[in-house]
Amino acid sequence: MDLLRGYAHDDDDDGSEEGSRGEVEGEGEKPDPNAAAAAMEEEAEAEAPSSPDSSPPRLAVKSSAPRVDDTSLALAAAGSARALHRPLDPTQHAVAFNPTYDQLWAPIHGPAHPFAKDGVAQGMRNHKLGFVEDAAIQPFLFDEQYNTYHKYGYATDPSGLSYVGDLETLTKNQALSVYNMPQQEQKRRRIEMKASGAEEADNLAAGHEVENPATDEWLLKNRQSPWAGKKEVAQGELTEEQKKHAEEHAEKKAEKERGEGHKTEHMDKSTFHGKEERDYQGRSWIEPPKDAKAKNDHCYIPKRWVHTWSGHTKGVAAIRFFPKQGHLLLSAGMDSKVKIWDVFNSGKCMRTYMGHSKAVRDISFSIDGTKFLSAGYDKHIKYWDTETGKVISTFSTGKIPYVVKLNPDEDKQNILLAGMSDKKIIQWDMNSGTITQEYDQHLGAVNTITFVDNNRRFVTSSDDKSLRVWEFGIPVVVKYISEPHMHSMPSISLHPNSNWLAAQSLDNQILIYGTKERFQLNKKKRFAGHIAAGYACQVNFSPDGRFVISGDGEGKCWFWDWKSCKVFRTLKCHEGVCIGCEWHPLEQSKVATCGWDGMIKY
Repeated sequence: MDLLRGYAHDDDDDGSEEGSRGEVEGEGEKPDPNAAAAAMEEEAEAEAPSSPDSSPPRLAVKSSAPRVDDTSLALAAAGSARALHRPLDPTQHAVAFNPTYDQLWAPIHGPAHPFAKDGVAQGMRNHKLGFVEDAAIQPFLFDEQYNTYHKYGYATDPSGLSYVGDLETLTKNQALSVYNMPQQEQKRRRIEMKASGAEEADNLAAGHEVENPATDEWLLKNRQSPWAGKKEVAQGELTEEQKKHAEEHAEKKAEKERGEGHKTEHMDKSTFHGKEERDYQGRSWIEPPKDAKAKNDHCYIPKRWVHTWSGHTKGVAAIRFFPKQGHLLLSAGMDSKVKIWDVFNSGKCMRTYMGHSKAVRDISFSIDGTKFLSAGYDKHIKYWDTETGKVISTFSTGKIPYVVKLNPDEDKQNILLAGMSDKKIIQWDMNSGTITQEYDQHLGAVNTITFVDNNRRFVTSSDDKSLRVWEFGIPVVVKYISEPHMHSMPSISLHPNSNWLAAQSLDNQILIYGTKERFQLNKKKRFAGHIAAGYACQVNFSPDGRFVISGDGEGKCWFWDWKSCKVFRTLKCHEGVCIGCEWHPLEQSKVATCGWDGMIKY
């Protein structure tokens, strides 16, 4: 204990020595109150009697941190605490603390100035009328309110909470601005203004000012169009040449009208050329013969020319056999007629359908052959009854249809697809006569429509040298095939196993595409040798799929082997172009061809 006490005394002496040294060094400085208090505590501890019960004496703690005068800090803290609750001074350029939202948006306060009328001090002003705040407003909204104010005398306050100006007009106009006036209202007002303008003009006309050429009223009344004078000059006696020209024009017009009248009279006629429309059993002439059956499944290439049907006065554009049986052959002529021919018995023309005023471009049978479609360059598509020759319905969009097709599904026989010259494929519902869908993606006139994949999809080709695959009923291209080396494909045919498409390409070859998901070009199969460039020669398959046939530009019909792609035979069929060729569905070695010489050969 005595030792400890001795240590304490030594410490005290040291401290006093240091203290005296400090005083000597820092004369003129104020004594530190904290240090004085600490010294007093130490003295008290030293004087306290030492007893075993009392706590052990504590050693004095020395701080190594420098002394700081914190009075100014405390004052600043108190000042900021006060500032947190008072509004901001708008004349201040810098804020030394983070103001709250309420402080920032609080209204400007300040002592009302005794000499200023509105009580705003000179330092607070930034405008001769007081303090103007900036508001962010979009130019369109500003123009809208500005124009509304100048037209109707009221506008919305920039805060958006109130209106300024003529409040009566505001309620009358239901607070409409110039930009959202209803159109009917605008129209009504325009008419009213015109009417009031006319009345004013009448009133003015009654006034004496109208007589004075110096007034605006006189100008209003005597205002003329810039061309008014010229017309009067032109109106004189017609010269002989002009009279003659006018008469000729009138005659031509009358003739044209007469011709149109005749056309409508001759519209949609049909003539039956057979002996009788029903036989002794009451069967119709379009009924297939009972003994018509396929002899065998193997197809052979024809060797000789059996029969010619001639009746079209101009070229024949397309031929189609009667579905499944092939006992009748339908032909589309450039003489605007469609004819149907007997194949098995007499070989004569059975009926002529006259409804188009220009050449017929395409024909297509319905699935049972009782009806067919024809598309002509007169921009009409007609749906005929094969047996009676009556037109069931006519469709037109004002554009030339290049290809017509019925959906091959039995339950969709009322749906007609037509590829038009204006790059669209139009889908009609023939029951209602309405357009139900438009497939509009091609960049050129549409040439062919071919159904694939159980009639769920169809492939179209066009003058834009591309193939497009569509889902039926959805006008979105599923697959788009366009290569730099591709040419336009004016004819496409489906292989009997429906896995392949043959496309007549205008670079004198027939290309084969797969009909599975990817629609890839089969590079191993290419049929060439014929010259079809520039002509839409039809390509076709034999019913067993072993042969590919096509016409060409020199009147020949070409036969290729499907497997080896070699030319089997060529037959010279027509003078001029051989445009169409069809293999008979039942008779395995018979092929019909048509050409621009007006002949159909068998």
